[in-house]
Amino acid sequence: MRELAEWMQTSALGHFMRESGAWTYAVVNLFHILGVASLFGSVLVLDLRLMGVGRRIPLAALADATVPVATAGFTVAAITGVGLLATKATEYVGNPFLVIKFPAIALGLINVLALRLSPAWQARRQRELSRRELRQLSLIGGLSLACWLTAFTAGRMIAYW
Repeated sequence: MRELAEWMQTSALGHFMRESGAWTYAVVNLFHILGVASLFGSVLVLDLRLMGVGRRIPLAALADATVPVATAGFTVAAITGVGLLATKATEYVGNPFLVIKFPAIALGLINVLALRLSPAWQARRQRELSRRELRQLSLIGGLSLACWLTAFTAGRMIAYW
């Protein structure tokens, strides 16, 4: 882990983030926050719907609106997060919140894959879902919310360690 952190910090990106002025870090951090906000806002709305809140809103229509925003938000947050980490990666080695954040993100992404592969998710446009399928989606939504809340909270706490 230490070797990877040293490599990141001494990379061209690490040097760029540290040496190109205070505004670079501030702008990258701003975009990271916007990416996280877009991701979490979309995930929150979709997960709550999967858990049964707002059943009057068709799942397919809600997913069509939230999934692209979540995808874009994750992409922006991931790209900018690499830049933020490269700025002082060696200082983060040993930070317990980093050890919590990355596995939570990985579990969140695995949960996304599980959702996309679930028969209930695939059938959401064609027919009314059964009670069993709705329970499966509710479980996936609850797990998703737990993963992303953990990742975001740990990410925020990294700065305070």
